[in-house]
Amino acid sequence: MTTRAVITLPAAIKAGEPFEVRATVAHPMETGYRASDEGNRLPRDLVRRFECRLDGELVFAADLFAAVSANPYLAFWVRADKSGELTFVWRGDKGFEHRETRRLTVA
Repeated sequence: MTTRAVITLPAAIKAGEPFEVRATVAHPMETGYRASDEGNRLPRDLVRRFECRLDGELVFAADLFAAVSANPYLAFWVRADKSGELTFVWRGDKGFEHRETRRLTVA
């Protein structure tokens, strides 16, 4: 299965000023409470944890639960003093892990 993530960062970032990061990942987020058309319970399949790191330092994290909709969307603010690499990691049930990186250029 190919996982698709969309990450949005501002085009220009000024040193020390907060900027918004928006991230979403394609994932069904099955709660484990629904039944299939045949009446069988669908197994739970959730993204459980999201982390964003700037050059290895954790700048944002979220624990996700069954109440989160499919294709979880997160928006948060980060402040950076210098250019670096943002790493985004989604982890979940059934060994799910998706990782993306983006270069962050601070002027």
